[in-house]
Amino acid sequence: MSYILIVGSSNTDMVIQTDHLPKPGETIIGGNFFMNPGGKGANQAVAAARLGASVKFITKTGDDIFGQEAREHFRNEGIDITDSVVDTRYPSGVALITVDQSGENTILVASGANGQLLAGDIPFDSILANECKVVLLQLEIPLSTVSAVINEANRRGIPVILNPAPATELDDELLNKVNILTPNEIEASMLSGIAVTDLDSAKSACSQLQNKGVETIILTMGSKGALICTNLEFIHVTAPEVHALDTTAAGDVFNGALASAISHGRSMTEAVEFACKAASISVTRLGAQQSVPYLHEM
Repeated sequence: MSYILIVGSSNTDMVIQTDHLPKPGETIIGGNFFMNPGGKGANQAVAAARLGASVKFITKTGDDIFGQEAREHFRNEGIDITDSVVDTRYPSGVALITVDQSGENTILVASGANGQLLAGDIPFDSILANECKVVLLQLEIPLSTVSAVINEANRRGIPVILNPAPATELDDELLNKVNILTPNEIEASMLSGIAVTDLDSAKSACSQLQNKGVETIILTMGSKGALICTNLEFIHVTAPEVHALDTTAAGDVFNGALASAISHGRSMTEAVEFACKAASISVTRLGAQQSVPYLHEM
């Protein structure tokens, strides 16, 4: 049976709603508090699974209540975590999130066991079998691990989607091995050296990244949709117009949906349209994984 391989982080999100985001030194009396399973890797795994893909997920959690609940949650979502790791030395990752009334957020992450997910923890020969249709990665685990997974996938001819988040510098050698890069405007600006402020500057940033060897760039632009760049040709996919309540996991939903659509053989434009719709649904709901839509809602 074919599947998507996702290697990445798992966190527990602790969220407080508030009228406005606090300034440095400011104390705010907030509104509702709730806890949610989160982490970019986990969010993307749940999104891909709910949107029709068979998913194998490799992560590292602590041997604590947060880790136990996360692993049980993945099983309930139908995600294969056979090769995930429990770390007895480091706690599970947590994220402190503040969400204002317009849906904007601030996020502070303590990586914990995520920072200890190493290349040696991943059984490449078994996990990158012929049935693996695509590999999806993010940057909340060590960059050396991300690089090792990309190299092994390349060696076996398996396409790689890299969501370069959180934003960080990446060298051209790594980018040259990525089949699909999915930065947002901030990440594209950092990686290309071109400030993305509108569609024209987005095209310039994508062109610069193409020159670094990336096969396809899909630059996500929130409510403005996404820009696809392949062979220096552009397609702008618009997003459905919605009222956003919480944008916390929108990018992760986009990436999970994209991987699911690609694994089912959809064209790049169809896959991005599918991903934009899924992300648009997610921002109308509070939370990370609880905001992820199911296939029947699409």
